Amino acid sequence: MKRFILVLGILLMLAGVVGLVHPRFTYNSTEEVAKLGPMQANVTREKAVEMPLALSILLLATGIGLAIFGVKGKS
Repeated sequence: MKRFILVLGILLMLAGVVGLVHPRFTYNSTEEVAKLGPMQANVTREKAVEMPLALSILLLATGIGLAIFGVKGKS
């Protein structure tokens, strides 16, 4: 159980650091805009998602807390 908490803490710390270093993620989304019988028209759009600074800091702090205090807790 302690190993799981430690790994979870490390993953949360990594997510927080990634959010602080690179807060904007872009991805492509393909949408069907028209369909006439066997033919169809698709549009690919680039969308962006921004990770809030407060969320990145919260993930980092939670990860540090789990890594330090989760391992030291009761057996």
